Amino acid sequence: MMPRLTLTFDNGPWPGVTESVLDVLAERDVLATFFVVGEQLAKPGGRALAERARAGGHWIGNHTMTHSVPFGDQPEQAYLEEEITGTQKLLRGLAHPDRLFRPFGRGGVLDERLLSQPAVDLLTDGDYTMVLWNCVPRDWEDPKGWPDRVIEELDHTEHVVAVLHDLPTGAMEQLGTFIDRVLLDRVEITQELPDSCVPMRRGELIGSLDGLVRVS
Repeated sequence: MMPRLTLTFDNGPWPGVTESVLDVLAERDVLATFFVVGEQLAKPGGRALAERARAGGHWIGNHTMTHSVPFGDQPEQAYLEEEITGTQKLLRGLAHPDRLFRPFGRGGVLDERLLSQPAVDLLTDGDYTMVLWNCVPRDWEDPKGWPDRVIEELDHTEHVVAVLHDLPTGAMEQLGTFIDRVLLDRVEITQELPDSCVPMRRGELIGSLDGLVRVS
């Protein structure tokens, strides 16, 4: 079976970087999902970039307001409302209808600090779709070498959901070459999200959250 790759971009939009990412994707007819940070969206030029992404067929998701403290470490309701609900309000007119949400994982770590039970309750009650990941090539640390780690993951994972970042690290300068390489390797780049990385769809738990929720 042909390997599948879903590209996701976190922590933007970032003027001066997100534009070039959108150009590269458009040139190759590749669709992706952008998980935006509320504070970035609210900065000058942020919403225009998200609007351009949505107009290009990309999906827009919620990646918290401040991207600062994992929910397992800060389960207070006021914090959750600001981080999740506050960002969703900023996304009005942009958000995917399934209310895609990606929690802050401190560099992609999937452990009990990721979520709290109050966070899970809020996401359930709000009919959110929680999108996790199975590949974090740490492009922010290795702007030139990250593509090799995604390629390696594709060698033994049927459907890779890669977390990249449209940030000014220089990493996105490799994006076009990387996409060309995986397409030559007959990898299918898809916007679809596999159930293995989506434990909650439209507020309904369809997968396990074992080890991802801190019990206080």
